[in-house]
Amino acid sequence: MTKFRILAINPGSTSTKIAVFENEEKVFQKNIKHSTEELEPFKTIASQYEFRKETILKELQEAGQDIKNINIIVGRGGLIHPVTSGIFEVNEAMKRDLFNPPMGEHASNLGGLIAADIAHSLGNVKAFITDPVVVDEMRDIARVAGHPLFTRVSIFHALNQKAIARRYAKDLGRKYEDLNLIVVHLGGGISVGAHEKGMVVDVNNALNGEGPFSPERSGDLPSWQLAKLCLSGKYTEAEIKKMITGLGGFVAYVGTNDAYEIEKRCNEGDTKAQFYSDAMAYQVAKEIGAMATVLKGKVDGILLTGGIAYNKQFCGFIEDMTGFIGPVKTYPGEDEMLALAMNGLMVLRGEMEPKVYDK
Repeated sequence: MTKFRILAINPGSTSTKIAVFENEEKVFQKNIKHSTEELEPFKTIASQYEFRKETILKELQEAGQDIKNINIIVGRGGLIHPVTSGIFEVNEAMKRDLFNPPMGEHASNLGGLIAADIAHSLGNVKAFITDPVVVDEMRDIARVAGHPLFTRVSIFHALNQKAIARRYAKDLGRKYEDLNLIVVHLGGGISVGAHEKGMVVDVNNALNGEGPFSPERSGDLPSWQLAKLCLSGKYTEAEIKKMITGLGGFVAYVGTNDAYEIEKRCNEGDTKAQFYSDAMAYQVAKEIGAMATVLKGKVDGILLTGGIAYNKQFCGFIEDMTGFIGPVKTYPGEDEMLALAMNGLMVLRGEMEPKVYDK
């Protein structure tokens, strides 16, 4: 059997994960952490591009991973125009939209850009993204926001949510397309999706201020209070956006976006950290309850995934509040690197046809 080497790149809000696979086998993985202080000098997500790319190349070199042996590069998808689920080759139209994202800024925008740049340097290698955060399967009724000037949009951790949902279905010996699931990604941002028979029919926009607060995002804020703040003249538009995404949540309440640090403080008896940790779990549980109504109470499983899912006390709080809805299953970490790599492997083997981004 032909052996292919795949480089997977997954930029997140506070880290950049990279992995090298030889067919299905992971031969190298690194989670490169980025502190708030380290990223603070960059005014936009796109301006982090060179910094993160050079960091990746340095880590690969130090690990003895020769990029000249790579056959395909798959990056996490970003905030391009809404697309169907699948894998897309990074073309000029996509790079334009990743540099100037029509749906807003997010670290995932860097995945395709970094992948394309490294692929270009190798000459005969192609770059792709798969299941980007703008995968849109929402029902029209779910898009109604309450005023015609506003529309709810689908922006969520599609790659990990889909991968974990399929993994749970496999564990049950069933098909993902036959199940109703609520999948919760617990990371720098938190998204809660209602998966109905293989389609994410409703989900909070975790990036732009919907749903629970998270380590660095404010989540839902009281509308009148927010409007008053916006019109106060005390803050610029950029400062308010940063307050919602980047400097909200744990960062605003307890001064760090490191969920592990919060867990450690809780274990050491820090009552303030414990209170806001519980408050975040409380809001996550409320969002799960909302998605249960979307599925009319027919829920085959509630799946908790992402980095914060390692926190047993946090997940236990959520299970105590939502266990009556359906079975709660925890998948700590994420399966995104494997999902990225396997989509790339299927392209190399001719088992999956890449889609063309032509927005």
